Amino acid sequence: MIFCGLLTERKEPVPLQSVEVELQVKDHVATVISTLNYQNKEDKPVEAVFVFPLPGDAAVCHFSAKIGQTHIVAELKEKQQAREEYDDALSSGKQAFLLEESEQSPDIFSLSVGSLPPGESASIRLEYVIELAVEADEALRFILPAVLNPRYQPQGSEAPGLPVNSVPASEVPYSLSFSARVSSPRPVSKVESSCSLEPLQFLNSDHTEAAVKLAAGHKFDRDVELLIYYKDAHQPSAVVEAGQDSAEPGTLMGDPVVMLSLYPEFPESVMSSRASCGEFVFLLDRSGSMDCSINNRNQQETRISSARDTLLLLLKSLPMGCYFNIYGFGSRFDQVFPKSEEYSQESMEEALKKVEGMQADLGGTEILQPLKQIYSQPFISNQPRQLFVFTDGEVGNTKEVLDLVRKNAASHRCFSFGIGEGASSALINGLAQEGRGHAQFITGSDRMQAKVMQSLKFALQPVVKDISVTWDLPEGVSATVLSPPITTIFQGQRSLLYAQLRGKALVKKSSQTDCSVTVNYTLADHPYKNQMQFDLNPAKDTGLTVHRLAARSLIRSLEVKERENRGKSDEDMKKKVVELSVQSGVSSGHTAFIAVNKDSGDAVQGPLVRRNVPTPGFFQPMMAMCCSAPMLRSMATPALSIVGAPFVFGAVRSLKGVRPLKGGCHLSEEEQSPLGRKEASEPEPPRRDPLLQLVSLQKASGCWMLDAALGSVLGKTSEEVEKSKPEKVSSEVWATILALTWLHGFKMDAKDEWELLAVKAASWVQAQNAPCVKECVDAANALLGCRVQKEALGL
Repeated sequence: MIFCGLLTERKEPVPLQSVEVELQVKDHVATVISTLNYQNKEDKPVEAVFVFPLPGDAAVCHFSAKIGQTHIVAELKEKQQAREEYDDALSSGKQAFLLEESEQSPDIFSLSVGSLPPGESASIRLEYVIELAVEADEALRFILPAVLNPRYQPQGSEAPGLPVNSVPASEVPYSLSFSARVSSPRPVSKVESSCSLEPLQFLNSDHTEAAVKLAAGHKFDRDVELLIYYKDAHQPSAVVEAGQDSAEPGTLMGDPVVMLSLYPEFPESVMSSRASCGEFVFLLDRSGSMDCSINNRNQQETRISSARDTLLLLLKSLPMGCYFNIYGFGSRFDQVFPKSEEYSQESMEEALKKVEGMQADLGGTEILQPLKQIYSQPFISNQPRQLFVFTDGEVGNTKEVLDLVRKNAASHRCFSFGIGEGASSALINGLAQEGRGHAQFITGSDRMQAKVMQSLKFALQPVVKDISVTWDLPEGVSATVLSPPITTIFQGQRSLLYAQLRGKALVKKSSQTDCSVTVNYTLADHPYKNQMQFDLNPAKDTGLTVHRLAARSLIRSLEVKERENRGKSDEDMKKKVVELSVQSGVSSGHTAFIAVNKDSGDAVQGPLVRRNVPTPGFFQPMMAMCCSAPMLRSMATPALSIVGAPFVFGAVRSLKGVRPLKGGCHLSEEEQSPLGRKEASEPEPPRRDPLLQLVSLQKASGCWMLDAALGSVLGKTSEEVEKSKPEKVSSEVWATILALTWLHGFKMDAKDEWELLAVKAASWVQAQNAPCVKECVDAANALLGCRVQKEALGL
C-alpha cells in the first residue's frame, strides 16, 4: 500500500474517537445531528483540523462544544471576524472552535478544534436540516457518504485546492453509530439501505412512526443510504410555521413561513405522447477517477464501463428525427461529431463504435471548457437542446460551473448523474436545478442504466412552460416568496416553495384561515392549473425547521446574485447575506460559527501540535491518495492547515496541479505513466449481458434483423428461428416481435432500461401494417417458451 504526505508517520495518535449520527425524519424533511467525540491522549496540547462534506442544500443551524462540564454554543459571525477571534483565542491559550463553509462549494466545511489540553476530551455537536429527494419509485432518499473523494482543481482556476487525507476503509481509526427515527402522517411501509440495518421497529400501532439503526461493524466501504417508503403516494402538502417569539415582526424569523410541497399531475392523454424531436447532447466524464469500480462490492464493473453500457441504451432509445452528439472530458475534451448529427442508422453506428473505445484516459476533471463549447453551438430549429452530464462529481470549481449553466438555462435542459460513492451533491443537484432538469445519484447496487433511462423519459415529456404561482389569502395577509421561481415541472416530481407570510391579520388570529395557492402552466400548448388548499394555523413541533430551510434557500439566491454582480454591488449583497445568516442562525459562504471557552482558566501551556484525522477513501488495490499539495486557507488563516476530514456527509476537493488517475489516486508522473498506458491498452472483456447484446443488435429505426446473432442471444439456432417464422411476415417484423417477446418474457425486472426502445420497436412494427401479428406473437411464445400477450407488446 502506497501512502504519501500526511500519513507517513503511521503511529501518530488520532484525536477523533467516534462519530454518532442521529437522523430525525418528519415526512420529507430531515434533521441530522452529528456528535464528534475527541480525546487528546498526548502529553501536549493539540489542534485538530478537519475538512468534511455536507449536502450542498443543507441548512447548517447549530454548532456547539462540550469540554468536561462546560457547554459552549457557537455564534454565527462574519467569516473574517470569526477567524480572527479563533486565532486570538489560540494565541492567548484559550480553547476555541471554528466551523466554516468553503467559498468555492457549499458542500465543503472546515472544522477546527483548538487548544485541546493533554488528557482532555471534547464533544462537538453539529446540526443541519435538509429536504429529502424523491426517487422515481417514490422513495425518499437520505445519504450519509462514507467515502471522501479528492476533487480535481483545473489549472489556472481561481479556486484553491482542498486536499483530502484518506486511508482504506479497514484502517479508519474511529467508529460510527447511526440511528434514524421516521414519522409521517402516512404509514411507513419500509426502510431500505445500502448498509446492514437492524430490523425496522414500529413505534405505534398505525405504523406512522418507526426507528432503525445501523448494524454493528460498519466497514466504511460504502455510503450510508436510506430509502424511506410510505404506504400512500406523495401528496401535495403545506406546513405553516409560527415565527420566533424573540424575533422582530416583519423579519424572516419573526413572521410565519409556509413550506409548500407541490406534486402537479398531468393529464394522461398528454403524458402518453413523447417528443419525437430534440437535440440530445451527452457529456461523459472520462477522467482517471472514472476507472474506479462503481462500488466497493463489485470491483469488476467500473464507472466508465457502466457509462458505456448506458450510452448504448440511450442511443438505441432516441427517437428518429432527433439530433445528437457525445462529448468526453478530462483535462481536455473531445466530441464524436464536429456538430450534432441527425439520428440515423449510419450516425448511430459511428457513435457506438467510438463509445466502445471510450476509456477513462483524459486526465483531470475539467468540465467548464466542454460546457462552453456545447453552449457555443448554434441551435437547430425545432430541436430543443437536452444535455445529459455523467460525472463522478470530483471537480473543484463548482460555483463557476453552475454559474455557466445558469447563464444558459433558457436555451436547454440539463439532466445530471452523480456516479459512484462521494459524488458532489452541490455539483450534481446544482447542474439540474440551474439547468431546469433532473438529478440522479448512482451508488451502492444502483444500476446506472435504469436511472438514466428514467431521466430520458423526463426529457421526452412535453416541456412545461409559462409557470406562475398565485395566492389566495385572507384580507390583510400577503406572501413574499423566498425560494427561486419554479422553472421546471416533471410528472411525479416534487416542487418546493417557501414564502414569508406578513400582515396584521396573522397576529389577530383571524377567523378566516383558509388559503390556497395555484400553480399555472402551459403544457402541450394548453393551459393547466393545480390548486392546493391550506390554512394559516401553525403546525406543532416543527421548531424552526421551515424557517431555516427558507433562510438557506434565500441565502443561496443572494449568493448567486452577488456572483452575477461581481464588481458592482458586492459589499451590499454580502452585507445582506451576513445579516440574514446571523439572524436565522444558518451558515453561509460569508459567515462562520465561532465558539470560545472563556472560562478555561489558565492559558494552555506548550507548543500547539496539529493532528490530522484520515477519512475513508475509495481505493483500488495497492493504491492510495496523496495529499502533498498546497493547503486551502481561503477557509482558514495562514497559520493553520486544513488537512483531513472526519466521516460525515458528502465529497471533498482535490489538489491544484495534481492529476488524478485510476482509483482517484494522485501519483507522480513516473508512477502513473506506465500503469496508465498499460491499462488503457488492455482490451475490454467481451460483453456477456444478454440484454445488452440484444439491444446492441437493434437498428436505429427500432427493428431487428433475422440473423445468427439474434438467434444466439435468444438461445436458438438460425434454423430454429427461420423455421418458426409465419409465412406471410417479413424477416424484420418476425425478428422484432421475437425480440419484444423475449424482453417481456425474460427481462421484466429490467423494464425501466428497455421500455423506450421497445416502444420504438412496437411503433416500427405498427408502421409496417404487417399481417398476422397475433400469429407471430403466438409463434414467438411457442419458440421461446413464453406466455406474452400481444397487447403487452404494445402492438
